[in-house]
Parts: sequence; structure tokens; C-alpha cells
Amino acid sequence: MNRTLGLGYLWGSVVLVSGLLVTLLVWYRREGNLSVHPIRTGTAELLFWIAVIFSNSLGTAFGDLLVDNLNLGFVEAAIICTVAILAVLALHYGQKFNDIALFWVAFIFTRPFGATFGDFLTKPLSHGGLDLGTYNAAGVSVILMVILIYWNMRNTRIPVSVRSERDIDE
Repeated sequence: MNRTLGLGYLWGSVVLVSGLLVTLLVWYRREGNLSVHPIRTGTAELLFWIAVIFSNSLGTAFGDLLVDNLNLGFVEAAIICTVAILAVLALHYGQKFNDIALFWVAFIFTRPFGATFGDFLTKPLSHGGLDLGTYNAAGVSVILMVILIYWNMRNTRIPVSVRSERDIDE
């Protein structure tokens, strides 16, 4: 939409938000909910994948809007996305908002975070990046994911209701 239709990232984002909202509205009207756990009908699955396409495209357009239109650096754009994801996390744990809406907001913001953080790792120093190259950037990303997964596993308590009998016996 940016290059082919000449809409730019702002109007492209508006089109994508509109498409996502229409998709979610149709899904809600047909299924009575927007839950992705579990998806039980073919219609819900189709609408889920349409929403995923709109969400991913919107995330990419929003990341580009932050960097190209607002002239933010890759780090600043990644921080904005991180703050949005942390806000979702706080609202989730504070039980202040609908979890399904929070899922979709988080889902959208993970895409521009990944794109801007990836650009920060791979783009040349002259463009605000670290110029690590693709393989080194992938290595950094894997290391960070392993650290975060390990930290999450060490700090997450499994509720008694989902523990197996074997876990309880130990």
C-alpha cells in the first residue's frame, strides 16, 4: 500500500486497522466471541487467519511509520512497542481489561517490535543500527530468547489446578 498504491505508512495503517476491525466485527457477530482458545469452527479459523494477516501487515506498517515518518531511531521505535507490550502485560495482570482485546493489541505490537529491533541489529551504523549482519543478529536474538524463556520458567508458578498428579506427589 505504501509503494504500489502510494498511500504511505499512515494511510496504509488506517486501511489495515479498518480491515482488522471489520474482520473482528464479522468474527464476533458470527461466533459470539473473539477467543482464539479454542477455535472450534472453520469460519472462526478463516477469520482468525484474515485477522493475523491484517495484524502482521499493520504491525509492519506501524513500525515503518515510527522509523520513516516520525524519524525515530530503531531503538526508540522498539522502546515504544515495548512500552505498549508492557502496558498490555500490566493490564492483563491487573485484570483491568478484556484478555481477548489485550491479546490482539499484543499480537499487533510484537511485529513492529521485532522489525525495529531486527533493523537495529542489522542496519549499518550510519543508519542507526549495529551492523551485526543477519547471522550475528539471529544469534543475539536466540540468546535473548533463551534468557527470557529461562527467566520466565524460573519465575512462573504453575497453578495447582494445572499440575499433574505426578507433580503433586513429588
